[in-house]
Amino acid sequence: MKYVSVLTIAGSDSCGGAGIQADIKTMSALGCYAASAITSITVQNTLGVTAIQAISPDIVAGQIRAVMDDICPKAVKIGMVNDADTIRAIAATLKEYNIGHVITDPVMISTSGTRLMQDDALDVFRTELLPMSTLLTPNVPEAEVLSGMAISGKPSMDNAAMAMLRDGCRALLIKGGHIAGRKTDRLYHAACSGMTSREYVCDDVPTANTHGTGCTLSSAIAAFLALGLTLDEAVGRAKDYVTQALLYGADVETGRGHGPVNHFFDPKKLVKI
Repeated sequence: MKYVSVLTIAGSDSCGGAGIQADIKTMSALGCYAASAITSITVQNTLGVTAIQAISPDIVAGQIRAVMDDICPKAVKIGMVNDADTIRAIAATLKEYNIGHVITDPVMISTSGTRLMQDDALDVFRTELLPMSTLLTPNVPEAEVLSGMAISGKPSMDNAAMAMLRDGCRALLIKGGHIAGRKTDRLYHAACSGMTSREYVCDDVPTANTHGTGCTLSSAIAAFLALGLTLDEAVGRAKDYVTQALLYGADVETGRGHGPVNHFFDPKKLVKI
């Protein structure tokens, strides 16, 4: 008997609302055992990011290998990766293992507007990580960068999705929070006919506590996949989890800027298999 485990590969957030910290909180709250490989250390709080220190690619690869050789997680979530060499190291290491699900959140720009991925890393990200991903979870600005297209509504989002699927991505969840109106995320699958899509719609939660929502969503999807749900089911359950985490943390002050969501509004016991 063992716990259902998930590995997060991401940067560390010193204020605990995003990155590795949010990933571990999310996976734990949903009943999964969370392991981690830290790609970078950020100096940040709820007001913004002021510095980033990348971890040596060899050390990042070593962390991944140590977890994979021993704990054998059922799913992997990849978050903030700052530079091209680290992306190459992550891709090369993961290719050594038979991994059920790889969820990649292309963290490129922080909520406060800080660029988190170096310019020369983008092409490597497209060629190395994108094709190995079960699911890519960009927000609208990230999808614009990856597709090279402006997105203002559903038709342009569909076009951008098609471009990214042609680059080798198997499935894609474009988060529509940057578009006015009800919050609509669209899940796209590569198909013989081109692509299929499904919408997930939710009402906006009035709160400033939105720090780490992208990290939380992608980690929740990875956790639900590890627990045996289909991709469509995992996305739906993850969306519900983030909405509830926003609601339960809406009126709590943590810092003077964008505070975190409430990851532990309904924590589960670790699931054993």
